[in-house]
Amino acid sequence: MTALTPELRDALARVGTSTLTGILNRRGLRSMCLHDVWPIRPDIPRMVGIAFTMRFIPSREDKDGPASTNRSTVQPQAMEECPPGHVLMIDSRGDWRAASAGDLYVGRLKTRGCAGIVTDGGLRDTDGIFKTGLPAYHRRPSSPPSPIAHRPVDLNLPIACGGVAVYPGDIVVGDRDAVVVIPPEIVVAVAEEALATYEYEEFAEAEVARGRSLKGLFPVAGEEAKRDYEVWKKARAGKP
Repeated sequence: MTALTPELRDALARVGTSTLTGILNRRGLRSMCLHDVWPIRPDIPRMVGIAFTMRFIPSREDKDGPASTNRSTVQPQAMEECPPGHVLMIDSRGDWRAASAGDLYVGRLKTRGCAGIVTDGGLRDTDGIFKTGLPAYHRRPSSPPSPIAHRPVDLNLPIACGGVAVYPGDIVVGDRDAVVVIPPEIVVAVAEEALATYEYEEFAEAEVARGRSLKGLFPVAGEEAKRDYEVWKKARAGKP
């Protein structure tokens, strides 16, 4: 498994999920962006981490009702076992009728150095979650407690989240637009290509702002644009 070094983490944090999904698509990976999963606030920090997974099944009154003595302990266990630098990815079956977690659980993840939390269900106490500073993504807010709809059953096995297959050890990147999953075997190559694409798009944006036509500039760079881009890079780097 590829280690998520500080340099690699920083590189992935610089580029947008739109750039990453484009690169993954060119590599034949078209189903890596989670559907109907959004940041709890638009201004949360960007998220980069390694997937640690938890799975819910539907709750049942004899197991999870108020009088039950057989409630699962998997959910609090996840908050203690998700490693630092990892993102807790939760399979909630797209069901937001009850919360997948709340501010105390998320605060524990933050204190332990985790990188984020993602569910295709709902999160409760979102004001408190936002105050923790931990990047958090969900389908929509949900106030009711977890046992009303969910029973946590296992940790760190392959799951579905937002319609995407997520395997423990996958690399997870989130920004204000989306959450994207990257197979660890290709993440270094994807990050390198993403940085190059990001840099060229900075150049293209500057050219468009100056009034340049998109023809031969974007999405396909012509020879003239390529030459101008090299000049731009040297000028920005202070090279003669």
